[in-house]
Amino acid sequence: MPKTTPGIMHAAAIDQFGGPITIHTLPVPKVGPDEILIRVESAGVGVWDPFEREGGFAKAFGQTPHFPYVLGSEGAGTIVDIGQNVRGFGRGDHVYGLGLMNPKGGFYAEYAAVKADNASLVPRKVSVAQAGVMPVDSITALRGLDDTLHLKPGESIMIFGASGGVGHMAVQLAKRMGARIFAVASGEDGKQLVEKLGAELVIDGHREDVATAARQFAPQGIDAALMTAGGPDADRALQAIRSGGRVAYPHGVEPEPKPRPGITVTAYDGVPSPEAIKKLNELIEKGPFEVHVARTFSLGQAGDALQALKQHYVGKIRLQPGK
Repeated sequence: MPKTTPGIMHAAAIDQFGGPITIHTLPVPKVGPDEILIRVESAGVGVWDPFEREGGFAKAFGQTPHFPYVLGSEGAGTIVDIGQNVRGFGRGDHVYGLGLMNPKGGFYAEYAAVKADNASLVPRKVSVAQAGVMPVDSITALRGLDDTLHLKPGESIMIFGASGGVGHMAVQLAKRMGARIFAVASGEDGKQLVEKLGAELVIDGHREDVATAARQFAPQGIDAALMTAGGPDADRALQAIRSGGRVAYPHGVEPEPKPRPGITVTAYDGVPSPEAIKKLNELIEKGPFEVHVARTFSLGQAGDALQALKQHYVGKIRLQPGK
């Protein structure tokens, strides 16, 4: 892709909800007083992006966005400009950031302006390429484990969908929080990834009996569960949760896990905050942290990247705007 002139950038955008994603030449966003401008080197392709492309979030939030509409709610890169009220960042810093339905445009672009409160320096344990696909899913994992389940050291937890974006990061965060992890992954490749990440027991949810394995793992029942997928298999898996146990799932998981008597089931949002980002970074820095990138697409292949979400993969899918 040819280099753009100063003040102009390439972006993958739609001209109407449900329309094709094409390359547009757009003005580089102007940085606000509380924002930073990032030259995007890596952007995450979220499982929620097709819903946003169809106008789902705009309808849910009652917003009327402007077109061309640039997708992408997470990314990482280098700061090139800073708002006058921003402290703690400098030009040239490597940062990651997130922002759903950003009115100034998303991360499917060569540049993105985001609120400084929704950004952070890239932790030493991950690369800029990894950091670009990490923010939304890692914050969602942390919010589920910490704020919703209140996971304690020594407790057992089932992470259902452990080889997905939220799941494989949740495994590592739960491990750092001192929990014993029973992980339900997808496919042999997913199982191998999650085993490498340190779960005590990993099974392939499509091929192995979750209930039997869970009873062997925790004969008295599992204390908590983070469900990143729903459906009959997920509901059967919940039979492994002990009476008085807790279950959490992010809003957007469909079908929603079915509650049963004796357990608490709570839906939650992965909302960012400076405090959550700080805690996330502290947990990441405790040891090796893998943000698994399954495939990388160029900006011009953004439509193909969304199609790839429908296929089997583990971890996350990435856009590389400069590619």
